[in-house]
Amino acid sequence: MNLLTKQIQELRTTRVHSEEEQLLIQEGGYVSPTPNLFDDILIALSLKKPVLLKGPSGSGKTRLAQSISALFQQPMQSVNCSVDLDAEALLGFKTIVTKDGESVIEFVNGPVVTAMKRGHILYIDEINMAKPETLPILHSLLDHRRMITNPFTGEVIVAHEDFTVISAINEGYIGTSPMNEALKNRFVSFSIPYLEAQQLRNVLENAVPEAKISIVDTIMSISGDLSKQTANGLLADEAASVRSLIDALQLAVHMPVERAVTYAIAELLEDKLERYLVNELTATWVK
Repeated sequence: MNLLTKQIQELRTTRVHSEEEQLLIQEGGYVSPTPNLFDDILIALSLKKPVLLKGPSGSGKTRLAQSISALFQQPMQSVNCSVDLDAEALLGFKTIVTKDGESVIEFVNGPVVTAMKRGHILYIDEINMAKPETLPILHSLLDHRRMITNPFTGEVIVAHEDFTVISAINEGYIGTSPMNEALKNRFVSFSIPYLEAQQLRNVLENAVPEAKISIVDTIMSISGDLSKQTANGLLADEAASVRSLIDALQLAVHMPVERAVTYAIAELLEDKLERYLVNELTATWVK
């Protein structure tokens, strides 16, 4: 680990968090597919750079963010973007509460404001799913200013020293739109590829230690075929995702592999022909 990262880790792991905040500290477990990827991301974050993770569904972007939360023992606020995302979902909203018998208006902090004030990690998933007009409100907190003016209260919020931003995108997916240059240029960007075969096997065995070797072998063989068809454009990326393979292996401990793969992988695909292809590939490995 880089010296700067070690220093930041020592500082952040000594912070005292409330019981509520401790529930937001995630579990680790990310396996880096390339030697320097994880360490380089940590260096960028230690320099207070917002990080953008680019990769296909199931490549481990969320697990990577969770592993950073675990390493720094830092609570993580999550935002799952969609076309319905608005400023209130990011910053918070006003509500009426009763105090001393009187109704008063209070502002309830959203994930962005909470992360800024408390020095949490802000994880923005599928940021390119959000409407382009929603995101400019974040520009000033993503550059050197690290501050924002809350349009609902007028409060100027300066980010806590430990405030960290990690965003993730699935490029080229239906429903996504290209990030505009003004937003993209505020990030340091990292491509997150799928794991190599042996790395994937280690992840599966660690995630489902009760699985027999023969079942792991079968899931690995199916995974190899799924990855080839994904690379050829015949299957969606999620068909080869680590998340789906772990789900399939967990099910396969308690039911036949072909049914496990159908439920965990094939039935999640929208295209009927893709579902058929997954089941046909599975059948070639199940005896």
